[in-house]
Amino acid sequence: MKSTEMSDRNIEQECLRVNNMNMYVKTAVSVLAFCVCSSTCAQLTVEECYAGAKANYPLVKQYGLIERARDYNLSNAGKACLPQVQLSAKASWQSEVTEIPVDFSKSGMAGVSIPRLNRDQYGAAVDVVQTVWDGGLTGARRETVRAKSEAEEKELDVSMYAVKERINRLFFGILLCDALIEQNRLFRDELQRNYGRIEACIRSGIASRADLDAVRVEQLKAEQALTQTVYTRKAYLEMMSAFVGRKLDENVSLQKPETALPASMEIRRPELALFDSRNRTLDAAGNEVKAGLMPKFSLFLTGGYGNPGLNMLKNRFAAYYIGGVRMTWNFGNFYTKKNTLNAIEVSRNTVAAQREAFLFNTSLDRTGRENETGKYYELLRSDDEIIALRNSVKRAAEARLAAGTVNATDLMREVTAEQMAKQDKIVHEIELLQTLYDLRFTLDLRF
Repeated sequence: MKSTEMSDRNIEQECLRVNNMNMYVKTAVSVLAFCVCSSTCAQLTVEECYAGAKANYPLVKQYGLIERARDYNLSNAGKACLPQVQLSAKASWQSEVTEIPVDFSKSGMAGVSIPRLNRDQYGAAVDVVQTVWDGGLTGARRETVRAKSEAEEKELDVSMYAVKERINRLFFGILLCDALIEQNRLFRDELQRNYGRIEACIRSGIASRADLDAVRVEQLKAEQALTQTVYTRKAYLEMMSAFVGRKLDENVSLQKPETALPASMEIRRPELALFDSRNRTLDAAGNEVKAGLMPKFSLFLTGGYGNPGLNMLKNRFAAYYIGGVRMTWNFGNFYTKKNTLNAIEVSRNTVAAQREAFLFNTSLDRTGRENETGKYYELLRSDDEIIALRNSVKRAAEARLAAGTVNATDLMREVTAEQMAKQDKIVHEIELLQTLYDLRFTLDLRF
């Protein structure tokens, strides 16, 4: 009888070994198929996501609008050099007109008389003024238009650059979900192997149904974790599709970036170009103020028709014209020159303070991200050792389960601990990648 029990025990162990081998083969085939599929499918890079978002993001339309507004304003500023034409007309009634106080009858000139002007007078005139030199005011205004347009474009660059950070969050979020889904699949395969192992132990009488239920609980929890990760990935993918402007298939494969520290830590963010453009705008404003202090020379021509004309003594309608050179000099601009230039200098100091604050805060961010990068490198160095130790503990628990010295709950605790160690490594790898790209984002390195 005892030999028969030993024979049955050997048969069950052999069946269990065969089942385990079959599961290992299936797992290897699945992993191989996944790798082949990943290598043959086109992979989406984070740089492609940047380019797609830049081309598709609604704010990009403002670049064209800024350019068109600049062209219109430059055209308007240039039209100051064209002849300025003005048409005027008037009809008036005067309470008194000019008279010559001479009585020709007393001077022996009784037949001589001077006609008296009418009290109602009429006239129409066309004035044409051609600016010869305006003290550089037109050129200064055109410079101001260009500087303001450039500043608007740089502000838009800053807004568009912030999109990169959102792309980073989505891209590395999807990468993390993909890694967790694959690890979850391997975990569920291992749970299934343990499920079969404990079934064999039940038949051998060294395990109970409760042990099998403990494994089933872990399987259900793994299914729940998979469901949560799948739906999180789906949400990230839909948001990424909206950013890049095209539908991304659920089977899309993302290319994992390289893990390398930037060679240079110099800050080259678009905000710095924005501060420079604001200073150029202030320079243009100062040049416009100085140009407004200069005299202006122009040619003018006035042609008119009215009663009276230029000859006030002719009481009839007549045509006339006047032409010449004119100089105008507005001294009122000198009153406000000092305050205006001081206000521009205050604005320049404000820009300098904003630039200094930006560099200070960005340097702090850079230091923080550098430290985070070092932290994840250190964590990854110990992750492999932790996983190896957890695997050793798990195998010992499996051996004790086969010997009947521990129950399935103890085994599941060790299996779960190993799974958590593997997940920690996956999270650390993705967080390292994201931290490196956040560091690049902080510095605006071209990669």
